[in-house]
Formats: sequence, C-alpha cells, structure tokens
Amino acid sequence: MNLLFKNIKGDRLIWAISALLAIFSFLPVYSAASNLAYIGGAGNTFAYFVKHFMHLFLGFTIMYGVHKIPYRYFRGLSIVMMPLIFVLLIVTMLQGTTIEGANASRWIRIPIVGMSFQTSTLAAVVLLVYVARYMSKVKDSKIGFKASFLPLWIPVFLILGLILPSNFSTTAILFVMVVILVFLGGYPIRYLAVIIGSGMAGLVLFVLVAKAFPDVMPNRVDTWMSRIESFSNGEDSESDYQIEKAKIAIASGEIWGLGPGKSTQKNFLPQSSSDFIFAIIIEEYGIIGGGFLILLYMWLLFRIVIVAQKADTIFGKLLVLGVGLPIVFQALINMAVAVELFPVTGQTLPLISSGGTSIWMTCLAIGIVLSVSSKREEIKERETINDNPLEILSEAI
Repeated sequence: MNLLFKNIKGDRLIWAISALLAIFSFLPVYSAASNLAYIGGAGNTFAYFVKHFMHLFLGFTIMYGVHKIPYRYFRGLSIVMMPLIFVLLIVTMLQGTTIEGANASRWIRIPIVGMSFQTSTLAAVVLLVYVARYMSKVKDSKIGFKASFLPLWIPVFLILGLILPSNFSTTAILFVMVVILVFLGGYPIRYLAVIIGSGMAGLVLFVLVAKAFPDVMPNRVDTWMSRIESFSNGEDSESDYQIEKAKIAIASGEIWGLGPGKSTQKNFLPQSSSDFIFAIIIEEYGIIGGGFLILLYMWLLFRIVIVAQKADTIFGKLLVLGVGLPIVFQALINMAVAVELFPVTGQTLPLISSGGTSIWMTCLAIGIVLSVSSKREEIKERETINDNPLEILSEAI
C-alpha cells in the first residue's frame, strides 16, 4: 500500500474525490441494474456489479498510466490522434451499430474483444487537447480570424459535423466547451461571435437537410425536436415519461431516502443505471445523498481550477480547464435533466453511471489533469532541493 501511494503523483484530493465517486457508484448501479437483469439478463444482477467494477478498474488503470505521462507530450499526441479520430468517426457513422435492438450509430464495435466503444467521447477529449495546444501556441501573437480558421476551426467543425448526426447533445456540449476554452485562451470576442453564429447557422442547415432527406438519418432529428418540444410544452412523449418517473423517484426519496436497494422506480425508469441514475440515488439516499454527490462534483471543480491556476505553462492551464471542466459540466447537465431543468440529453453521470466508455474517458481526462499537477509537484521538489544545501550535497554524492 505504501508503494502504491508513493507512486501516485498529482493532486491527492482529486484522487480522493475520484475514488469517492467510484465507491459511491457501486450500490446505486447494483440496485438500478436489477430491472435490466430480470428483463434481459437472466436475473443475474451480480454480473452487472462485476461489469461495473471491471469498467472502473480499467478506468483507474488508465488514469494511473496517463498521469505518469509528462503533460507536454499531449501536445504532439493531439496532432497525431486527430487523423485517427476523423477515421474512427467516419467508420462509426458507416457501421451504424445496433445495441439491444436500439439505434446506436454513435458506437463502434471492436471485433477482437467483442466490445462497443463510443468514439465521440474520445474525440471530445482529443479535440479539447488540440484546441488547448493551438491557443497556447499563439498566446504571444496577435490572433487573426483568417490565420486561425484553417488550423483551429476547420478541425473543430469537421469533428462536430461527424458527431452531430448521431449525438446532438455531445456536439452541443463540445461546441460550448471549445468556445469557453478559446475565450479563456484570449481569442477575440468579435471573432467568437462569428463562430457562434456560424455554428448555429450550420445546425439549422443540417436540420433542414435532414428534414428534406429523412431516409438518410431516420428519426434522429425528429427525436431531438420532440424532446425539446415536450420539454417546453409539457406534452406527453417517451422523454416526458422518463422525466415523470424520475420526478416520482426524487419525490419518494424526500430527505433521507428509502434506503439502499429499495427504489421502486428503477423498475419503470428506462436507463435507470446510466442516464437517470441521479433520480435513483435521491430515491434511495434522499436529498442528503444527492447533496453529497453535488458537493463532490463542486469540490472536483474547485480542485481543477486550483490545478489550472498553479500550472507552470499556458498549455498546462488550458489543458486542465479543457479536459476538466466538461466532467463537471456533464454532471450538472445529467442532474438537471433528472429534475426537469433541461431536456433529455442522454448524458451519463461521470464515474457514477454504468457504461465503460464514459468511465474510461472520464478517467483519461482526470489522468491528464493529474499529469499537469504532478509536474507542479516536481518543480516544488526541485525548488526544495535547491534551497537546502544538504540536499544538494546528497544529490551530488
């Protein structure tokens, strides 16, 4: 155990928060997965528990491995990964995987290991690292719109355009995160207004084309529009049914909750172990449990900002904010959907919801944040050695 802690670098509080979220997730996932087990899993609830444990184990292995990589290497890796991301997104669109009878065109199946992988989540991390690299590169020069359009915005819009047909919510969140990141990096606001306007115009054009040729992308645009309309008008729909069941679960939990495993709405609420797990958490653990979860995410946000503020380079600061903020942003959106403050998006609760890709990419992002903070620790250790003559002598010997 001492050897393990000795090899763990970076912000210890971020490690602790990540571990707390992971540990907290086991009972809700085990409880919420019971309906999946008895509907299509031969009644084996424990298998979902083991599956979730393996996803988290692999995720924390990724986190540990990534945090050992000096963060300066992510500059070059983002450039190398961009062409691969383009290829993966195109293959995903063409493959059009169906999972459990549902349209899952955002997933790609890996034949060798028999697993499915959501390529858009990996694309989001790589793209944000790429944007952080570009903004740090031009920090000391005057940023021109024409000069930045080809190296910055063309890759951004290409990736967003490849994700949009299958996953509108991820596209929207990623676009907002890119805009925030370039704004923090010093990109002129007048140019950002043009980019935002272009993005909205592109979305409208996409919807019109999809409506004109419905056979190309069946049901996708109609699904988005029905969710937004039902949210704004309160009309009955599948998403409205999900929200109603989520609100019943939340109301049933009250202050202290019904107790672990005692949720009743998990038997009626679709995606109770992933998209709507926050409602199950409140039903079983009450407002106290839900509030504790919110505090953990807010604590994570605070530590991410601290790590960014202490980073030794502009790239380090933007990198931490670029990959760290979306984790908390996604968590807030997931919780807002459960309480009907936001339309149904399909976004999972980071490190809590079941699902391998979400857990792995969250751990990848946290690993990058820890890599930046571990560099700060190395600098402090060197400064301590340089300030202590005995340490200098021992290092020389």
